[in-house]
Amino acid sequence: MKANIGIPEKNLQEEAKLLNTLLADETVLYIKTRNYHWNLESRSFAEIHRFLEEQYTELAGMIDALAERIRQLGHYAVATLEDYLKLTNLTEGQAGETQEKALQILLDDHETLIREIRKMAREVDEKHEDAGTNDFLVGLMEKHEKMAWMLRSYLPEKK
Repeated sequence: MKANIGIPEKNLQEEAKLLNTLLADETVLYIKTRNYHWNLESRSFAEIHRFLEEQYTELAGMIDALAERIRQLGHYAVATLEDYLKLTNLTEGQAGETQEKALQILLDDHETLIREIRKMAREVDEKHEDAGTNDFLVGLMEKHEKMAWMLRSYLPEKK
């Protein structure tokens, strides 16, 4: 059943498309974070292992909320690996990265998502006049900003 929430169906379709791309990105980032959680080798393995578990647990909740937001708009959330890989703007992670390289890759991905979500939030607010989805996206962006800050704290300062 389509949602009758005061937003034209055309706008809801466009939003669902944007959100499904974001869902693919979030899922790829989740899998990449799990990959590094399982496969990183480091002198601080136990600490990084716990830290990455916190990160992927946070991402899992964000993914669920995002899929539910798509459903609230009256559309289906993509839910296959094939679709995620077609839609994502990110690349998969590889085992065997150094701790610094893996954390930098994760940081880069979070910062990419922050920039993309910022654009999406502006679009759904200004073009689609959807304050609810805008608020939802701003909340996601803030979570990514915090996760990026946490990752940044493990990396040496670049000069």
